[in-house]
Amino acid sequence: MYLWIKALHIIAVISWMAGMLYLPRLYVYHVAAEPGSQQAKTFETMEYRLLHYIMTPAMAVSWLAGIALIIQGGWLTSGWLHAKLAAVLVMSGLHGFLGRCQRDFAAGQNRRDAKFFRIINEVPTLLMIFIVIMVVVKPF
Repeated sequence: MYLWIKALHIIAVISWMAGMLYLPRLYVYHVAAEPGSQQAKTFETMEYRLLHYIMTPAMAVSWLAGIALIIQGGWLTSGWLHAKLAAVLVMSGLHGFLGRCQRDFAAGQNRRDAKFFRIINEVPTLLMIFIVIMVVVKPF
């Protein structure tokens, strides 16, 4: 069963990461759209669906399958796991922040510029690199 859960975890993480990399990019383009315009409404729909129909369920499955892997694999006392979990907590916090940004855009209350979202767009990549190294290399 462990390998099936691991496969589910990997699929969910890939789905979550795809959204974490794409949503801030949508925000970069959304900033340039005239508030209330058809283009802005299209971005709002895309952002809402990506966040609520793909990213959030994928994050939930990632967490649930990950917890099952920790329990079944007996990894709870591993140092690399603690480092990975810290990075996953940061990723989850970023997910929540991006959700807040989505609500701000939908309410016409975005206060951030495209440069901010370009920078934020790099954070999931850096976290992903760290997480993969922790899981594959297990340096401690």
